[in-house]
Amino acid sequence: MKWLWVSVVVLVLDQCTKLLADAMLSMHQSVVLLPFLALRKAYNYGAAFSFLGDASGWQRWFFIVLALVVIAILVAWLYRLPSGNTGTRVALVLILGGAAGNVIDRLVYGYVIDFIDVFYGSWHWPTFNIADSAISVGAFLLLVDAFREHRQASSAP
Repeated sequence: MKWLWVSVVVLVLDQCTKLLADAMLSMHQSVVLLPFLALRKAYNYGAAFSFLGDASGWQRWFFIVLALVVIAILVAWLYRLPSGNTGTRVALVLILGGAAGNVIDRLVYGYVIDFIDVFYGSWHWPTFNIADSAISVGAFLLLVDAFREHRQASSAP
């Protein structure tokens, strides 16, 4: 459980940056930082890529319950994980911090505050936030760790 500080850092960074973006940007205002990166405030009432964002409101509670279940599973997984499995631990605490950040938004506002806009020309990736980034990096690290473990297991005599 000593790795939970990473989740706390992700959560604090996420909430602070969302508060700043919400206070300093107008809705859908774009502030270009680099030729491929801008700050652009958007409210996401759905899940990833605004999935179910236009539903009648029930999705808020569905995603809150789902996130709380995932958080409980991640904490239990962390608690039972063997001590030498650092890669999986880092991945899980990143996902945990990101999930907590987004569930706080849903509980407090009813939506998730997104503000990072990656684009190329007129093509834009869906706007996201620090919590989404932590979840994505954590999921990627879990896949890498699983692939590495699979390769080690299949090469063992």
